[in-house]
Amino acid sequence: MRIGELAQLAGTSTRSLRYYEAQGLLPARRAPNGHREYDESDLRLVQEIRSLLEIGFALEETRPFVECLRAGNRAGDVCPASIEVYRRKLAELDKGITRLNEIRSRLAAQLAAVQERPHPHQCEH
Repeated sequence: MRIGELAQLAGTSTRSLRYYEAQGLLPARRAPNGHREYDESDLRLVQEIRSLLEIGFALEETRPFVECLRAGNRAGDVCPASIEVYRRKLAELDKGITRLNEIRSRLAAQLAAVQERPHPHQCEH
């Protein structure tokens, strides 16, 4: 299939596909006429990349999943490198959630303190 068809089937743009190719995530196969050629395995790679990007992975973090698929595995997350990316991403999320909970607690304490103080005059908007 040609690049436009792959983009349409994968729900992305031809520009994104060219970028994935430049980053070494998508193979660069050319027909004798110079047009890019793709097959169903390429569609699967792009779907894997898009799926991971949609849940917050950086493009480079998709590489182990793509390599796992390219190695002939049934899924991109069955390889040790992919599982390690999952672990690292979960640790990042847990750290972010902890930090957001700390900020929320501080903000709630500030609000409670403000509401307990007497207010001699109201502010005008």
